[in-house]
Amino acid sequence: MNNKMITHGPKEFVRGLQQILISDTKKIGFLFGAGTSFAVKKNSSEKSRVPAVKEMTEKIIRDVSEENNKYKNAMETLRKEFEDAKTDFNIEYILSNIIQKEQVIGNGTLCGLTKKEFGDIKEKIEKKIIDIVSVHKAKADFIEDLIHCDFAQWVGQANRKFPVEIFTTNYDYLFEVGLEYHNIPYFDGFMGGFEPFFNSSFVEDLGFLPHMTKLWKIHGSLGWDLSENKKKIVRRYHEENKIIVFPSLLKYDDSKKQPYVSYLDRLGKFLKQDDAVLFVCGYSFGDQHINEVILNALSGTRTSHAIALYYDRSRDKDGNKTYSLKEDSPTALLAVNQPKLSIYGIRTAVIGGKFGKWQLKTEPDKDDSILINYYFDEDAPEDTEIDLKVEAKEGLKWTGEGEFRLPDFENFVNFLSYLTFENYLQTKI
Repeated sequence: MNNKMITHGPKEFVRGLQQILISDTKKIGFLFGAGTSFAVKKNSSEKSRVPAVKEMTEKIIRDVSEENNKYKNAMETLRKEFEDAKTDFNIEYILSNIIQKEQVIGNGTLCGLTKKEFGDIKEKIEKKIIDIVSVHKAKADFIEDLIHCDFAQWVGQANRKFPVEIFTTNYDYLFEVGLEYHNIPYFDGFMGGFEPFFNSSFVEDLGFLPHMTKLWKIHGSLGWDLSENKKKIVRRYHEENKIIVFPSLLKYDDSKKQPYVSYLDRLGKFLKQDDAVLFVCGYSFGDQHINEVILNALSGTRTSHAIALYYDRSRDKDGNKTYSLKEDSPTALLAVNQPKLSIYGIRTAVIGGKFGKWQLKTEPDKDDSILINYYFDEDAPEDTEIDLKVEAKEGLKWTGEGEFRLPDFENFVNFLSYLTFENYLQTKI
């Protein structure tokens, strides 16, 4: 039995990405998750970065604990509960746990807190999430270093028949900042000047805005609010306003409300179009309601695909690199069972329903290496057992393995920018 792992050639698949991205006949969409908000350019200001989940969690818990000793003790008790249950201590599970305790506590106490105090902590955590993602307040200090501005520049330069559609789970204004910095008109489902309002029919029928970039914030946004008569959702840009699907178990119920249901429906309709390609970046496939929309839509189409650039690299407690996209991991199995979904991890990928590792088929020459470095970082050659008299350089074996770079949002945007030299790329990739 041959147990040799399947290999995927990054050069060949990047050529396919290039052909899709420079085509003026494909319908191109992007689904961006939290990973795109905490990505920053090298050596740029940290003010432009929304913290990663772990960092955000520790900051919020620290701030809440400093409010008073009751909150501090409650947070320590929660952390111990999570450790005993071997559950990740992240803000989504913490907020879900707090909501569950608030719902069942009655007139008693849990973790030393009353029902009202759990409600207060929930509100404090939600407010702190809003404060943390409100990096737009410092835009004068970072806007030129913002990766989202570079992405918006590519959107503006792309000459295509169909407009780009951007779906994002993020609440922040980073994509708005980027698009507006480059004077790119976009539509997000709101209309009006004094107090723009949302109407689901604007999202269902886009015939009146055929050429404008679309921005769909499927988990809500800063600045959205309910009007006083509760009959419509408006955008006011007051800091206290929020119509957001916060990261908790309730988000699955909240996502069935307006305007979220219209945006999710639009995501499904986009993928059901002929020749539609959805690029996914910064999204971990942790939201089942979004996964279901993607998978159901792909099942009902013959010519559309989703390509996920999946950043699965982390470090263990000893600082060693680890990679989570494995053959039996839940994310990999999504693509194994749905061949129209491809997942490009750092060292492995699932393409056409086949799990395999990245490996160049041939050793690149000097000119090729310059271009390949945009999307692939080759491993250093490995030592082979040879006669000690042979020069060391002859004892190094080229493997062709390495790390696929495009799951990093900055690297992906740099690659998009490089596509402006499409004629050069067509001859060199």
